[in-house]
Amino acid sequence: MAQEICVFLFSLTALGVLYIMNNVPAFQEPLVILETGVAVLLAVFILVYAATRHNPPKDPLFYVFAAFSFTCVIDLTNALEYDGFISGFMEFYLETGEPYLDTPYAIMMCYWDGIVHFIIYLMLVHRMSNRKQYRTLGLFWSGSLCANMIVFVLGIVVGTYGSEIRPAFWLNMPFLLVPIWGAVSLFSRPKDVPLVGASKAEREQKKILIWRPVDLGLVIYLVAAMGFSLFRGLAVLDCPLEILERYVTEYEPYLKDPVGFPKLMMLLLLFHGFPVLGSFVFGLCTPGCSWMLDWTVFFAGAILQCQWCHIGASLHPRTAEMFRTPSTSLLPVLLLNLLYAAGPVVLALRCQRDPEYFITIAPKGQTNHEKKLI
Repeated sequence: MAQEICVFLFSLTALGVLYIMNNVPAFQEPLVILETGVAVLLAVFILVYAATRHNPPKDPLFYVFAAFSFTCVIDLTNALEYDGFISGFMEFYLETGEPYLDTPYAIMMCYWDGIVHFIIYLMLVHRMSNRKQYRTLGLFWSGSLCANMIVFVLGIVVGTYGSEIRPAFWLNMPFLLVPIWGAVSLFSRPKDVPLVGASKAEREQKKILIWRPVDLGLVIYLVAAMGFSLFRGLAVLDCPLEILERYVTEYEPYLKDPVGFPKLMMLLLLFHGFPVLGSFVFGLCTPGCSWMLDWTVFFAGAILQCQWCHIGASLHPRTAEMFRTPSTSLLPVLLLNLLYAAGPVVLALRCQRDPEYFITIAPKGQTNHEKKLI
Protein backbone atom coordinates (compact mmCIF):
# COMPACT_ATOMS: atom_id res chain seq x y z
CA MET A 1 0.00 0.00 0.00
CA ALA A 2 2.92 2.36 0.69
CA GLN A 3 4.02 2.25 -2.95
CA GLU A 4 0.55 3.09 -4.25
CA ILE A 5 0.25 6.05 -1.87
CA CYS A 6 3.72 7.22 -2.87
CA VAL A 7 2.81 7.16 -6.57
CA PHE A 8 -0.46 8.99 -5.92
CA LEU A 9 1.26 11.74 -3.93
CA PHE A 10 4.00 12.15 -6.53
CA SER A 11 1.39 12.58 -9.24
CA LEU A 12 -0.30 15.40 -7.33
CA THR A 13 2.94 17.41 -7.32
CA ALA A 14 2.25 18.02 -11.03
CA LEU A 15 -0.19 20.76 -10.01
CA GLY A 16 2.58 22.62 -8.20
CA VAL A 17 4.92 22.32 -11.18
CA LEU A 18 2.25 23.69 -13.53
CA TYR A 19 1.42 26.57 -11.23
CA ILE A 20 5.07 27.61 -10.95
CA MET A 21 5.65 27.41 -14.69
CA ASN A 22 2.48 29.38 -15.39
CA ASN A 23 3.58 32.22 -13.10
CA VAL A 24 7.33 32.37 -13.77
CA PRO A 25 8.04 33.83 -17.25
CA ALA A 26 11.50 32.26 -17.38
CA PHE A 27 9.87 28.81 -17.66
CA GLN A 28 7.63 29.81 -20.58
CA GLU A 29 10.17 29.93 -23.40
CA PRO A 30 9.62 27.10 -25.95
CA LEU A 31 13.03 25.48 -25.47
CA VAL A 32 12.88 25.91 -21.69
CA ILE A 33 9.53 24.11 -21.63
CA LEU A 34 11.12 21.11 -23.35
CA GLU A 35 14.09 21.13 -20.99
CA THR A 36 11.86 21.48 -17.94
CA GLY A 37 9.59 18.66 -19.11
CA VAL A 38 12.53 16.29 -19.55
CA ALA A 39 14.00 17.33 -16.18
CA VAL A 40 10.68 16.79 -14.39
CA LEU A 41 10.20 13.33 -15.91
CA LEU A 42 13.72 12.32 -14.89
CA ALA A 43 13.15 13.73 -11.40
CA VAL A 44 9.94 11.70 -11.03
CA PHE A 45 11.78 8.51 -12.05
CA ILE A 46 14.53 9.23 -9.53
CA LEU A 47 12.07 10.01 -6.72
CA VAL A 48 10.08 6.84 -7.36
CA TYR A 49 13.27 4.81 -7.46
CA ALA A 50 14.44 6.35 -4.19
CA ALA A 51 11.08 5.76 -2.52
CA THR A 52 11.08 2.05 -3.46
CA ARG A 53 14.79 1.26 -3.01
CA HIS A 54 14.17 -0.79 0.15
CA ASN A 55 11.60 -2.94 -1.65
CA PRO A 56 12.42 -2.50 -5.35
CA PRO A 57 9.89 -3.78 -7.91
CA LYS A 58 11.06 -6.61 -10.12
CA ASP A 59 9.42 -5.21 -13.25
CA PRO A 60 10.81 -1.96 -14.77
CA LEU A 61 7.31 -1.19 -15.99
CA PHE A 62 6.55 -0.17 -12.40
CA TYR A 63 8.64 2.98 -12.87
CA VAL A 64 6.87 3.68 -16.17
CA PHE A 65 3.44 3.48 -14.57
CA ALA A 66 4.54 5.66 -11.66
CA ALA A 67 6.05 8.35 -13.89
CA PHE A 68 3.17 8.34 -16.37
CA SER A 69 0.66 8.76 -13.55
CA PHE A 70 2.35 12.10 -12.89
CA THR A 71 1.52 13.25 -16.44
CA CYS A 72 -2.09 12.09 -16.04
CA VAL A 73 -2.66 14.90 -13.56
CA ILE A 74 -1.21 17.36 -16.07
CA ASP A 75 -3.52 16.07 -18.81
CA LEU A 76 -6.61 16.25 -16.62
CA THR A 77 -5.66 19.80 -15.60
CA ASN A 78 -5.25 20.67 -19.27
CA ALA A 79 -8.72 19.35 -20.17
CA LEU A 80 -10.44 21.04 -17.24
CA GLU A 81 -8.79 24.37 -17.97
CA TYR A 82 -9.56 24.42 -21.69
CA ASP A 83 -13.16 23.48 -20.93
CA GLY A 84 -13.36 26.42 -18.53
CA PHE A 85 -13.69 24.54 -15.23
CA ILE A 86 -10.43 25.85 -13.74
CA SER A 87 -7.82 28.48 -14.64
CA GLY A 88 -4.29 29.58 -13.85
CA PHE A 89 -2.36 26.46 -14.81
CA MET A 90 -2.04 25.97 -18.58
CA GLU A 91 -2.30 29.36 -20.36
CA PHE A 92 1.44 29.56 -21.03
CA TYR A 93 1.63 26.01 -22.38
CA LEU A 94 -0.97 26.62 -25.06
CA GLU A 95 0.84 29.73 -26.27
CA THR A 96 4.45 28.55 -26.29
CA GLY A 97 4.27 24.79 -25.76
CA GLU A 98 1.64 22.76 -27.61
CA PRO A 99 -1.06 24.95 -29.20
CA TYR A 100 -3.03 21.94 -30.47
CA LEU A 101 -3.95 20.87 -26.93
CA ASP A 102 -7.08 23.02 -26.97
CA THR A 103 -8.56 21.11 -29.91
CA PRO A 104 -11.61 18.98 -29.06
CA TYR A 105 -9.77 15.75 -29.86
CA ALA A 106 -6.84 16.65 -27.58
CA ILE A 107 -9.21 17.69 -24.77
CA MET A 108 -11.07 14.37 -24.93
CA MET A 109 -7.73 12.56 -25.10
CA CYS A 110 -6.60 14.39 -21.95
CA TYR A 111 -9.80 13.43 -20.12
CA TRP A 112 -9.17 9.77 -21.01
CA ASP A 113 -5.55 9.94 -19.91
CA GLY A 114 -6.30 11.92 -16.76
CA ILE A 115 -9.09 9.62 -15.58
CA VAL A 116 -8.96 6.18 -17.22
CA HIS A 117 -5.20 5.84 -17.58
CA PHE A 118 -4.64 7.27 -14.09
CA ILE A 119 -6.96 4.63 -12.56
CA ILE A 120 -5.23 1.91 -14.60
CA TYR A 121 -1.80 3.05 -13.42
CA LEU A 122 -2.89 2.92 -9.77
CA MET A 123 -4.41 -0.53 -10.31
CA LEU A 124 -1.25 -1.77 -12.01
CA VAL A 125 0.99 -0.40 -9.26
CA HIS A 126 -1.27 -1.97 -6.64
CA ARG A 127 -1.22 -5.38 -8.34
CA MET A 128 2.53 -5.26 -8.89
CA SER A 129 3.13 -4.26 -5.26
CA ASN A 130 1.00 -7.17 -4.05
CA ARG A 131 2.53 -9.69 -6.47
CA LYS A 132 -0.76 -10.18 -8.31
CA GLN A 133 -1.23 -10.82 -12.01
CA TYR A 134 -1.33 -7.66 -14.10
CA ARG A 135 -0.38 -8.71 -17.64
CA THR A 136 -3.90 -8.58 -19.07
CA LEU A 137 -4.57 -5.13 -17.63
CA GLY A 138 -1.17 -4.04 -18.93
CA LEU A 139 -2.10 -5.16 -22.44
CA PHE A 140 -5.28 -3.10 -22.27
CA TRP A 141 -3.22 -0.07 -21.18
CA SER A 142 -0.64 -0.52 -23.94
CA GLY A 143 -3.33 -0.84 -26.62
CA SER A 144 -5.08 2.27 -25.36
CA LEU A 145 -1.94 4.42 -25.11
CA CYS A 146 -0.46 3.18 -28.42
CA ALA A 147 -3.63 4.11 -30.33
CA ASN A 148 -3.83 7.38 -28.41
CA MET A 149 -0.34 8.55 -29.26
CA ILE A 150 -0.19 7.26 -32.85
CA VAL A 151 -3.26 9.29 -33.80
CA PHE A 152 -2.20 12.29 -31.73
CA VAL A 153 1.41 12.57 -32.93
CA LEU A 154 0.71 11.87 -36.60
CA GLY A 155 -2.41 14.04 -36.53
CA ILE A 156 -0.31 16.99 -35.35
CA VAL A 157 2.18 16.49 -38.17
CA VAL A 158 -0.27 16.11 -41.05
CA GLY A 159 -3.07 18.40 -39.81
CA THR A 160 -3.45 22.14 -39.56
CA TYR A 161 -0.93 22.33 -36.70
CA GLY A 162 1.89 20.79 -38.74
CA SER A 163 3.41 24.24 -39.25
CA GLU A 164 3.23 25.09 -35.53
CA ILE A 165 5.38 22.32 -34.09
CA ARG A 166 7.51 23.60 -31.22
CA PRO A 167 10.17 21.98 -29.02
CA ALA A 168 7.57 20.74 -26.49
CA PHE A 169 6.19 18.47 -29.23
CA TRP A 170 9.10 16.10 -28.59
CA LEU A 171 7.88 15.48 -25.05
CA ASN A 172 5.29 13.20 -26.67
CA MET A 173 7.93 10.75 -27.94
CA PRO A 174 8.34 8.77 -24.68
CA PHE A 175 4.57 8.33 -24.53
CA LEU A 176 4.61 6.96 -28.07
CA LEU A 177 7.64 4.67 -27.80
CA VAL A 178 7.39 3.37 -24.21
CA PRO A 179 3.93 1.76 -24.59
CA ILE A 180 5.18 0.01 -27.74
CA TRP A 181 8.09 -1.37 -25.74
CA GLY A 182 5.68 -2.22 -22.92
CA ALA A 183 3.37 -4.08 -25.30
CA VAL A 184 6.26 -6.13 -26.74
CA SER A 185 7.42 -6.95 -23.20
CA LEU A 186 3.95 -7.96 -22.02
CA PHE A 187 3.17 -10.05 -25.11
CA SER A 188 6.33 -12.06 -24.53
CA ARG A 189 5.33 -13.09 -20.99
CA PRO A 190 3.20 -16.07 -19.90
CA LYS A 191 -0.55 -15.47 -20.02
CA ASP A 192 -2.58 -14.59 -16.92
CA VAL A 193 -4.98 -17.55 -17.17
CA PRO A 194 -5.79 -20.51 -14.90
CA LEU A 195 -5.34 -24.21 -15.61
CA VAL A 196 -7.94 -25.52 -18.05
CA GLY A 197 -9.16 -29.09 -18.31
CA ALA A 198 -8.00 -30.62 -21.60
CA SER A 199 -11.15 -32.74 -21.91
CA LYS A 200 -13.35 -29.63 -21.55
CA ALA A 201 -11.26 -27.79 -24.12
CA GLU A 202 -11.59 -30.70 -26.55
CA ARG A 203 -15.37 -30.66 -26.19
CA GLU A 204 -15.53 -26.92 -26.83
CA GLN A 205 -13.26 -27.11 -29.84
CA LYS A 206 -15.35 -29.80 -31.49
CA LYS A 207 -18.40 -27.51 -31.58
CA ILE A 208 -19.03 -25.85 -34.91
CA LEU A 209 -19.84 -22.15 -35.02
CA ILE A 210 -23.60 -22.62 -35.34
CA TRP A 211 -23.66 -24.35 -31.92
CA ARG A 212 -21.81 -21.45 -30.30
CA PRO A 213 -24.42 -18.67 -30.49
CA VAL A 214 -22.28 -16.06 -28.68
CA ASP A 215 -19.39 -16.63 -31.06
CA LEU A 216 -21.74 -16.59 -34.03
CA GLY A 217 -23.10 -13.22 -32.93
CA LEU A 218 -19.55 -11.90 -32.49
CA VAL A 219 -18.59 -13.07 -35.99
CA ILE A 220 -21.58 -11.22 -37.44
CA TYR A 221 -20.59 -8.14 -35.46
CA LEU A 222 -16.94 -8.34 -36.59
CA VAL A 223 -17.92 -8.58 -40.25
CA ALA A 224 -20.18 -5.55 -39.83
CA ALA A 225 -17.40 -3.67 -38.01
CA MET A 226 -15.02 -4.45 -40.87
CA GLY A 227 -17.53 -2.96 -43.28
CA PHE A 228 -17.90 0.15 -41.11
CA SER A 229 -14.11 0.55 -40.90
CA LEU A 230 -13.81 0.27 -44.66
CA PHE A 231 -16.72 2.64 -45.22
CA ARG A 232 -15.32 5.44 -43.04
CA GLY A 233 -11.78 4.87 -44.27
CA LEU A 234 -12.87 5.39 -47.87
CA ALA A 235 -14.86 8.44 -46.79
CA VAL A 236 -11.80 10.27 -45.41
CA LEU A 237 -9.86 9.30 -48.55
CA ASP A 238 -12.37 11.34 -50.59
CA CYS A 239 -13.87 8.39 -52.44
CA PRO A 240 -16.38 9.89 -54.95
CA LEU A 241 -19.18 7.41 -54.18
CA GLU A 242 -22.39 9.35 -53.52
CA ILE A 243 -23.28 7.30 -50.44
CA LEU A 244 -19.96 8.20 -48.79
CA GLU A 245 -20.32 11.89 -49.57
CA ARG A 246 -23.85 11.87 -48.22
CA TYR A 247 -22.78 10.08 -45.04
CA VAL A 248 -20.04 12.60 -44.33
CA THR A 249 -22.30 15.56 -45.06
CA GLU A 250 -25.41 14.40 -43.21
CA TYR A 251 -24.07 12.12 -40.48
CA GLU A 252 -20.39 12.52 -39.59
CA PRO A 253 -19.02 15.81 -40.95
CA TYR A 254 -16.35 15.64 -38.23
CA LEU A 255 -14.51 13.17 -40.48
CA LYS A 256 -13.58 16.13 -42.67
CA ASP A 257 -12.29 18.36 -39.87
CA PRO A 258 -8.95 19.71 -41.17
CA VAL A 259 -7.33 19.38 -37.73
CA GLY A 260 -6.13 15.95 -38.91
CA PHE A 261 -7.01 13.72 -35.97
CA PRO A 262 -10.26 12.18 -37.30
CA LYS A 263 -8.68 11.39 -40.66
CA LEU A 264 -5.68 9.71 -39.03
CA MET A 265 -7.95 7.69 -36.78
CA MET A 266 -10.08 6.41 -39.66
CA LEU A 267 -6.96 5.46 -41.62
CA LEU A 268 -5.57 3.65 -38.58
CA LEU A 269 -8.81 1.72 -38.26
CA LEU A 270 -8.85 0.97 -41.98
CA PHE A 271 -5.27 -0.22 -42.47
CA HIS A 272 -4.76 -1.79 -39.03
CA GLY A 273 -8.18 -2.27 -37.42
CA PHE A 274 -9.73 -3.86 -40.52
CA PRO A 275 -7.22 -6.76 -40.78
CA VAL A 276 -7.25 -7.26 -37.00
CA LEU A 277 -11.03 -7.59 -37.05
CA GLY A 278 -10.70 -10.09 -39.89
CA SER A 279 -8.16 -12.11 -37.91
CA PHE A 280 -10.61 -12.24 -35.01
CA VAL A 281 -13.22 -13.78 -37.33
CA PHE A 282 -10.66 -16.45 -38.20
CA GLY A 283 -9.86 -16.99 -34.51
CA LEU A 284 -13.52 -17.52 -33.63
CA CYS A 285 -13.90 -20.07 -36.43
CA THR A 286 -10.63 -21.95 -35.87
CA PRO A 287 -9.93 -23.72 -32.56
CA GLY A 288 -6.59 -23.35 -30.82
CA CYS A 289 -5.85 -19.70 -31.71
CA SER A 290 -4.32 -18.84 -28.34
CA TRP A 291 -3.19 -15.41 -29.60
CA MET A 292 -6.85 -14.33 -29.37
CA LEU A 293 -6.54 -14.13 -25.58
CA ASP A 294 -3.98 -11.33 -25.83
CA TRP A 295 -4.83 -9.45 -29.00
CA THR A 296 -8.51 -9.03 -28.18
CA VAL A 297 -7.56 -7.24 -24.94
CA PHE A 298 -4.98 -5.04 -26.67
CA PHE A 299 -7.44 -4.14 -29.44
CA ALA A 300 -10.27 -3.45 -26.97
CA GLY A 301 -8.09 -0.85 -25.25
CA ALA A 302 -7.22 0.76 -28.58
CA ILE A 303 -10.80 0.92 -29.84
CA LEU A 304 -12.25 2.25 -26.60
CA GLN A 305 -9.73 5.08 -26.50
CA CYS A 306 -10.22 5.94 -30.17
CA GLN A 307 -13.99 5.95 -29.99
CA TRP A 308 -14.07 8.00 -26.78
CA CYS A 309 -12.01 10.72 -28.44
CA HIS A 310 -13.90 10.52 -31.74
CA ILE A 311 -17.39 10.63 -30.24
CA GLY A 312 -16.48 13.32 -27.72
CA ALA A 313 -14.70 15.54 -30.23
CA SER A 314 -17.53 15.28 -32.78
CA LEU A 315 -19.95 16.63 -30.15
CA HIS A 316 -17.65 19.07 -28.34
CA PRO A 317 -18.67 22.76 -28.42
CA ARG A 318 -15.12 23.72 -29.48
CA THR A 319 -15.63 21.83 -32.75
CA ALA A 320 -16.76 24.16 -35.52
CA GLU A 321 -20.50 23.86 -36.03
CA MET A 322 -20.08 22.75 -39.65
CA PHE A 323 -18.08 19.71 -38.46
CA ARG A 324 -20.24 18.79 -35.46
CA THR A 325 -22.62 15.84 -35.65
CA PRO A 326 -26.03 17.27 -36.75
CA SER A 327 -28.79 16.96 -34.18
CA THR A 328 -31.02 15.29 -36.77
CA SER A 329 -28.63 12.34 -37.11
CA LEU A 330 -27.20 12.29 -33.59
CA LEU A 331 -28.97 9.13 -32.39
CA PRO A 332 -27.97 6.76 -35.24
CA VAL A 333 -24.40 8.10 -35.35
CA LEU A 334 -24.00 7.78 -31.60
CA LEU A 335 -25.46 4.27 -31.65
CA LEU A 336 -23.15 3.15 -34.46
CA ASN A 337 -20.07 4.49 -32.74
CA LEU A 338 -21.01 3.04 -29.37
CA LEU A 339 -21.59 -0.39 -30.91
CA TYR A 340 -18.28 -0.11 -32.72
CA ALA A 341 -16.58 0.58 -29.37
CA ALA A 342 -18.44 -2.04 -27.33
CA GLY A 343 -17.98 -5.05 -29.62
CA PRO A 344 -14.22 -5.55 -29.09
CA VAL A 345 -14.72 -5.25 -25.32
CA VAL A 346 -17.39 -7.96 -25.37
CA LEU A 347 -15.10 -10.14 -27.50
CA ALA A 348 -12.18 -9.67 -25.09
CA LEU A 349 -14.38 -10.54 -22.10
CA ARG A 350 -15.67 -13.64 -23.88
CA CYS A 351 -12.11 -14.81 -24.58
CA GLN A 352 -10.95 -14.18 -21.01
CA ARG A 353 -13.93 -15.78 -19.27
CA ASP A 354 -14.18 -18.91 -21.45
CA PRO A 355 -10.76 -19.51 -23.00
CA GLU A 356 -11.19 -23.25 -23.66
CA TYR A 357 -11.84 -22.84 -27.38
CA PHE A 358 -8.63 -20.89 -27.89
CA ILE A 359 -6.04 -22.94 -26.02
CA THR A 360 -3.55 -25.22 -27.71
CA ILE A 361 -4.18 -28.69 -26.34
CA ALA A 362 -1.04 -30.59 -25.43
CA PRO A 363 -0.62 -34.19 -26.64
CA LYS A 364 -2.00 -36.75 -24.24
CA GLY A 365 1.44 -37.83 -23.14
CA GLN A 366 2.20 -34.30 -21.96
CA THR A 367 -0.97 -33.61 -19.96
CA ASN A 368 -1.15 -33.81 -16.21
CA HIS A 369 -4.50 -35.11 -14.96
CA GLU A 370 -6.06 -33.64 -18.11
CA LYS A 371 -4.97 -30.12 -17.16
CA LYS A 372 -3.12 -27.70 -19.33
CA LEU A 373 -1.62 -24.29 -18.61
CA ILE A 374 -2.28 -21.94 -21.51
